Amino acid sequence: MASAKIKGLAKYNSVLSQFAAINSSKKFRNFYTYTPEPAQPLPRKPTVCSAEDALKCIQSNNVVFAQGAAATPVHLLDAMAKYGAQAKLSNVTVCHMHTEGEAKYTQKEYEGIFRNCSFFMGGNVRKAIAEGRGDAIPIFLHEIPKLFSRGIVKPDVALIHVTPPDAHGYCSLGTSVDCVREALTHSKIIIAQVNPNMPRTFGDSLIHESHIDFAVNINTPLPSHGGKPPSDVETKIGQNIAENLVDDGATLQMGIGSIPDAVLSALGNHKDLGIHSEMFADGVVDLVEKGCITNNKKTLHKGRIVGSFLIGTQKLYDFVDNNPFIEMLRIDYVNNTQVVSKLPKMTAINSCIEVDLTGQVCSDSIGTRMYSGFGGQVDFIRGAAEGFDGLGKPIIALPSATKRNESKIVPILKPGAGVVTSRAHVHYVVTEYGIASLFGKTLRQRAYELIQIAHPDHRESLEKSAFDRLKVMPAKHR
Repeated sequence: MASAKIKGLAKYNSVLSQFAAINSSKKFRNFYTYTPEPAQPLPRKPTVCSAEDALKCIQSNNVVFAQGAAATPVHLLDAMAKYGAQAKLSNVTVCHMHTEGEAKYTQKEYEGIFRNCSFFMGGNVRKAIAEGRGDAIPIFLHEIPKLFSRGIVKPDVALIHVTPPDAHGYCSLGTSVDCVREALTHSKIIIAQVNPNMPRTFGDSLIHESHIDFAVNINTPLPSHGGKPPSDVETKIGQNIAENLVDDGATLQMGIGSIPDAVLSALGNHKDLGIHSEMFADGVVDLVEKGCITNNKKTLHKGRIVGSFLIGTQKLYDFVDNNPFIEMLRIDYVNNTQVVSKLPKMTAINSCIEVDLTGQVCSDSIGTRMYSGFGGQVDFIRGAAEGFDGLGKPIIALPSATKRNESKIVPILKPGAGVVTSRAHVHYVVTEYGIASLFGKTLRQRAYELIQIAHPDHRESLEKSAFDRLKVMPAKHR
């Protein structure tokens, strides 16, 4: 027994020695010093340094993950572009969801050095992808973490944007949790942009500073979006949805764009609304202050707003900062269809690029040109349709025409356009001219419903196109 105790003590002292050696060198992690759980404190500290020094760990052929939305580490990404050119790196893949900033590394001068890979495309990388200098992965938002857990994407370096550590050493991922946690647990090196302007959020956003290898201190405002009043068309769409499709006590999901924001602005007379959405923006703040959003009717996370990432104005960032009313959770939970279906009166509101006369929805491309991504549209459209209470409402909303007065309700989708939401998924389509209810309708009934909410300038031509396609006139009744 004594011999066993001596051996156990020797092993314990050996482990402590390894801790001390690794904490001083910070060159590697092993079984004794590292757990992939970001909230578990470890006996090590990050190296505080400049972005230029931190990024020297990136090598040719590496995969770099970058946090997105309002938490995009713009300072690190800009410094990475500069370092990549100076160090003559090659074939570095930068993977991410929607990011903010210029994305300098995607510009033509960095071709061969960096290649971006988007899980959801933002405007800053569209040109690179259109010109063949970048890639896009079509994927449902809730499945993005599987890219890391299944080893399909293997990050060598993760670039993140966090709050300064608190008294216990915990930083917060702030405005973007989404797929970040899964990426971090599968990254070899973590570089954090530490910013006092990042809001501290609750939920799955905690990361202990001991998991960060290099910390780069900055003090800059977060990227900002929104704050502009909706157009007349968007206002009318918002009113059509708010007045006819959103019930008191409903749980809301709003996709990206000005139309979901217009819906929020029209909900001022509603009661006991809840939020369970992959993202939300400034309009939520006003409804909370008015007492319209209480989350009291929710069956999950009752009394709390649930999100996964966000971007808005400083008003939104101030609202979520250190606010336990907000829970920022993993995207594979927030967007899980089974979770969504359990929420009462689940009302999913998403926009798109165009809808054909049978109800097929294109949201990620304009013809063959990739424009964005699948995002969470199908996750929530299906979750709302499968609602346990039978009261869910899956809604697709769009203006009836483009700024050039081209119809967005079309006879057929543009050649090469991708179907994100199938015709069987769609229940409601809303424009400024009204609401088309498609569930359970035949193809000719669907065509009739959609033509009624199309722009008046295009209804006659759409009716002719419908007859050519279906060999029968669109009709309200069977």
